[in-house]
Amino acid sequence: MGRKGNMHDYTISSRYLDEDMTLTVYTPENFSPLYKYHFCIMQDGNDYFQMGRAATLSDQLHSEDEIENTIFIGIHYNDKYDRQEKYHPDGKKQGDYVNFLVREVVPFLDKELPGYSMGKGRTLVGDSLAGTLALMTAARFPNIFGNVIMQSPYVDDHVLEYTHSIKDLSSLTIYHTIGDQETDVTTTDGTQRDFLAPNLQLSRYLEEQPLSYIFHKLNGGHTWGSWQKDFKRALQTIFANED
Repeated sequence: MGRKGNMHDYTISSRYLDEDMTLTVYTPENFSPLYKYHFCIMQDGNDYFQMGRAATLSDQLHSEDEIENTIFIGIHYNDKYDRQEKYHPDGKKQGDYVNFLVREVVPFLDKELPGYSMGKGRTLVGDSLAGTLALMTAARFPNIFGNVIMQSPYVDDHVLEYTHSIKDLSSLTIYHTIGDQETDVTTTDGTQRDFLAPNLQLSRYLEEQPLSYIFHKLNGGHTWGSWQKDFKRALQTIFANED
């Protein structure tokens, strides 16, 4: 079965990252520049299209009128080490990547596609380290990114301290999941980490804040098997069609 929507690649020559960055954009069936669309901006973009089945879910959820008009944008990494440098809170390219998102990706999308041009119209999505990046970026720039989907984000003391330092999270909507078996996860540097306990600590803090916060503890580990099953619910939650 073929796709109902259309997929296009765009290239941004990033002056912050000093490299050409590819954006894979999936527009839904019956896309029209006469309508406004939400932007679902996914780090680990190829992974979300391939293993997360983002295009298939877009087709299904739009056809069944379960989500509002949404364009899916995927931004990928070169390899696991490049991913670490760009997404990790202490990664040496993380600041440049955030600048790329805020000062290059968003203006490009607002120019090329019919979006809402406000924070609530843009959602940052990511799994593991990419989820961490989504949270920290939206917390810093809530007027630009109003929603977060983070699946099993990497959480350490730096992430907790940073989140606590943000004085006002009230304009954000955050969808957060962690698996009940994520107690011994192998990270990029080869170390083993407990993802479950610090995610539960983060969840307890966010539950107390005046924001729209949705949390689910999943049955499963730190794998796409868990994230793919949950991604549909995440999209139904964040982009719910209220009509």
